[in-house]
Amino acid sequence: MLQFTDIQTAALRLEGVAHRTPILTSQTLNAMLGCEVFMKAENFQRMGAFKFRGGYNAINALTDAERARGVFAFSSGNHAQAVALAARLHGCKATILMPADAPQMKLDATRGYGAEVITYDRYRQDRSALAKQLSEERNAVLIPPYDYLPVMAGQGTCGLEIAEEIADLDALIVCTGGGGFLSGCTVAAKAVQPAIKVFGAEPEAGNDVQQSLRSGQIVSIDVPKTICDGQQTQAVGTHPWEVIRTMVSDILTAADATVIDAMRFAFERMKLVLEPSGACALAALMENRAAFAGQRVAVTLSGGNIDFGRFSALLQTRA
Repeated sequence: MLQFTDIQTAALRLEGVAHRTPILTSQTLNAMLGCEVFMKAENFQRMGAFKFRGGYNAINALTDAERARGVFAFSSGNHAQAVALAARLHGCKATILMPADAPQMKLDATRGYGAEVITYDRYRQDRSALAKQLSEERNAVLIPPYDYLPVMAGQGTCGLEIAEEIADLDALIVCTGGGGFLSGCTVAAKAVQPAIKVFGAEPEAGNDVQQSLRSGQIVSIDVPKTICDGQQTQAVGTHPWEVIRTMVSDILTAADATVIDAMRFAFERMKLVLEPSGACALAALMENRAAFAGQRVAVTLSGGNIDFGRFSALLQTRA
């Protein structure tokens, strides 16, 4: 199980490499939601999302001999970019398996960081099995996007920064797909502020982690149809599940329409560009505002990797 010491070690590896992203506030949002909101802007992280933390920590933790073999990852986009950039910073080769329908800018950025990209059909092929096969054929080190302790530890440094910087938080809401970010932030935040309650946030159409937590066992679903392309996972990872089932208070959901509303608010009132998954935690707070009335609540704005055309088109659907 992930330990707080793992996150502290990751923080040392990331010091001076990852950005310590700002925590933003909005009096307008506080008045609208009836609580005090602190937003961790990971859209300002290197490569545009929190995933850099885990990707860099995982590659930095390898031996020189392992890095010499090259690394292999599978991702819908942000872990892909994170591993590609981290590999370039360490001078090793990266090969990334990505969905053929991943946002073009994420495909382009991954290649731009120097990685070889292989595409697959996310609705017909098992990416985990395919990644295992291809990485073994290349004798490369496989770095999964969430079910991998060094990745979880790296992601947890975001929660560590939140808990260190903002005192006396009542709650922390973290977007979740496979659970690596949520589990890492949970371990970190509760180590620093034991009384804090941590919540996950999923798109309404892809609530496998919510179903899992409420049933007490991992629930698998079909690939969800949601605008939150970074959260189209089918089941929570086994390592993250160890943390989530014992330490997370609940999993909240948000409809795609509310996610767009959160994106619009961030853009129009805070001048922030968020991708749909990057706005999911804020959207979940918007939908569940009554449960947090009068509280001090931190939320993760987890990424901003979206092209202008899609961003504009999504916002216009809620004009």
